[in-house]
Amino acid sequence: MLHRVALYRPLRGGVPIGDTRYMRRLLIATTNPGKVREFRRLLDGCGFELVTPADLGLRVEVEENGDSYAQNASLKARAFSRAARCLALADDSGLEVDALDGEPGIYSARYGGPGLNDRGRVRLLLRSMAGIAEKDRTARYRAVVAVAEPDGTTRCFEGVQEGRIAGGERGENGFGYDPVFVCDDGRTVAELNDDEKDAISHRGMAVRAAAACLCGAGAG
Repeated sequence: MLHRVALYRPLRGGVPIGDTRYMRRLLIATTNPGKVREFRRLLDGCGFELVTPADLGLRVEVEENGDSYAQNASLKARAFSRAARCLALADDSGLEVDALDGEPGIYSARYGGPGLNDRGRVRLLLRSMAGIAEKDRTARYRAVVAVAEPDGTTRCFEGVQEGRIAGGERGENGFGYDPVFVCDDGRTVAELNDDEKDAISHRGMAVRAAAACLCGAGAG
């Protein structure tokens, strides 16, 4: 069960995250440069030393074979936390397109197979939606952030951003499907600056919920 971000509570309410031995270092458990930049912005001022696998010389291969965002995020967070012996934060996120029955969903990062990069996946998505009317191009970004301790204790937080899929790519910022994900104001996520994106994004919502819990746990 996931708490929605508006609750700003850990998955198991009232239980502090983390043994104090591990409280001051938080591993951002991703090698995706775009996600690293977002996590650093969103977690700035939380009171933890933010480190990446590259900072620690850490290589961890995780098979994302879960059947939900929460399972995949938890698999990554626990694996990195065990390897680094500190708190680790990981996410799994995806794009859910209503006209495609929720696809690509948890397979968003692998949509179209391993031979495609971000731009290739975006173009495949646009081809898959050719001929679909604007009113039927509704979609959402969904993210689940997992925070794990070395003993395996894990909390999850979810964020959802509603929008629609544009007819073509617009904007130079962001990554992934941002050039075709249209926000309420008509701009794509790739046309937003960092502050604007962080304020409304699915990942921003989930990370802020996790950060609220982490900051409370780290206050002592």
